[in-house]
Amino acid sequence: MTEVAAALIWQGEQFMICQRPASKSCGLLWEFVGGKLEPGETGEEALIRECREELGVTVEPGQVYMEVVHTYPDITVHLSLYHAQITQGVPQKLEHADIRWIKPEEISEYEFCPADTVILEKIQKDYGEASSL
Repeated sequence: MTEVAAALIWQGEQFMICQRPASKSCGLLWEFVGGKLEPGETGEEALIRECREELGVTVEPGQVYMEVVHTYPDITVHLSLYHAQITQGVPQKLEHADIRWIKPEEISEYEFCPADTVILEKIQKDYGEASSL
């Protein structure tokens, strides 16, 4: 099982999604910024490192929003998605093909990595237009 930490970063009513490079597995699919934990690293430490490496920003991790276990053909991941806040810097495309800020209602317009599907459903339920009625 591969441990992965990812960030749910909000800017007003929109959250950040990142498009994977074409050359990587799940190429050009959308995901949350993050990556694999290195040996001895906590989820929070991995998140801070990954956001620095992939976006050039400093983040402050908060509570875990959701955890998911997903099996791909070649790997099983345990994904912990943390609420996180950018405390320094402006996101840059250092590794991703693109970065977007989207509203929960716009999720269906993008094709995401399979592990993110249940998380996106929860975001739509918790933060979508219907949740504010």
